[in-house]
Amino acid sequence: MNTPPRPRQAELLPLGPDAVIVRFALAAGAQVSGAVQAFSEAARQAAIQGVREVTASLNSVLVRFERRMTSREAIMAALDELLGAEDWLNAPLPEPRRRWRVPALFGGRHGPQLAEAAGLAGVSEARAVREIAGAELRVLAIGFAPGQPYLGLLPENWDFPRQSHLTPEVPAGAVTVAVRQIVLFANASKTGWRQVGLSAFRPFWPERAEPFLLRQGDALRFEPVSENEMDALLANASDGLGGARCEVLG
Repeated sequence: MNTPPRPRQAELLPLGPDAVIVRFALAAGAQVSGAVQAFSEAARQAAIQGVREVTASLNSVLVRFERRMTSREAIMAALDELLGAEDWLNAPLPEPRRRWRVPALFGGRHGPQLAEAAGLAGVSEARAVREIAGAELRVLAIGFAPGQPYLGLLPENWDFPRQSHLTPEVPAGAVTVAVRQIVLFANASKTGWRQVGLSAFRPFWPERAEPFLLRQGDALRFEPVSENEMDALLANASDGLGGARCEVLG
């Protein structure tokens, strides 16, 4: 008896002259995020000949290749084989190699929309802070601005949409929430995400020897601090670390 083929888990789409997109879905979600994280790690470990970049986004993986070493057809065939090797949509997240602990102040003037976000999540402000700080978040993707991470996932009750209007500006270090994710702003920016807190941590700092600190797949936990502690961190954030600590896990 012939074994029926496994349903296709992702689309393979050409992008420009030297890249392929592996798209698991049109929108982000918990299952999709797990698939993207697991598949991107497997694609890196596979060391497919000619591949020079594997970059994950919220719902897809970019694979860029060297045209002098291989062809798009060969890359797509290798990726298709890798897709068929596992049930990626039910794959466990790869273990993080690094874990960041990032001090943050929630509520008050530095988190002006905490009450609104907590209401949308159906919890008190105090419970909202506990749920954010209690979640071990992953760097799902980096984008929109240099070094800016999309972190997730928060509990399901945080699955509410972005605002219908833009906040004119949130500061660098703003901790913002929507769709079960947190965006930690690397620079001051307009946004439709609700600001619930502030950090002195700057994931992108051009003057630093390592300007981009976070990597896709890193784990991150926020540690609540007082207003006095945050003021001190902001006053002494000459290197952009803002009291953040990184533990290498292996």
